[in-house]
Amino acid sequence: MRYMNRFVFILTAAGFFFFCASAGYCLSDAYKNNIYNPGVLKPVDSTLKVKIGDQAPDFTLRSVSGEIISLKDYRGKKNVVLSFVPAAWTPVCSDQWPGYNIIKDIFDQNDAVLLGITVDNIPTLFSWTNQMGSLWFSVLSDFYPHGAAASRFGVLRSDGMSERALFVIDKKGIIRYIDVHDINTRPPLDVLIQELEKLKK
Repeated sequence: MRYMNRFVFILTAAGFFFFCASAGYCLSDAYKNNIYNPGVLKPVDSTLKVKIGDQAPDFTLRSVSGEIISLKDYRGKKNVVLSFVPAAWTPVCSDQWPGYNIIKDIFDQNDAVLLGITVDNIPTLFSWTNQMGSLWFSVLSDFYPHGAAASRFGVLRSDGMSERALFVIDKKGIIRYIDVHDINTRPPLDVLIQELEKLKK
């Protein structure tokens, strides 16, 4: 019952975020006025280079906080969720990442970290995430060489942006779940929660 009540709360909160997103992204006026709407894009525009059961390709990227983070740093220590999003200062991306604050404790319970990745440069990501508010996870720049990490996974689009994609990677570095999502919509939180829970098995 405790988990059921909590699950309903999470879905309600996620629904609230989605409702607000369609009505103006639940953000301050200063933030909303800086959101660029690219319109409806081709849902998927890349070819995956990895599959479930593969060893995840390693990468090393700089975070907004100045850290240098490699995927291999978590091997044997933490499960990892990679959240690739297309671009800073766009509507769905600006709604998606704050939504992960709702389920931080789900990550904690499943010994997992989240790494947010875009092809934007560090100054852009600093400004965007600072306006977005406090995020508990590391935000990484895949700017140079442009989209190198996204390309290794096969989620770099022909226009130079990355797909809106989630990868769940276990402590052995094995890919356990992939969602290359319709770039125009936000991946549902409940599905990610289910995949995180599977890591215990």
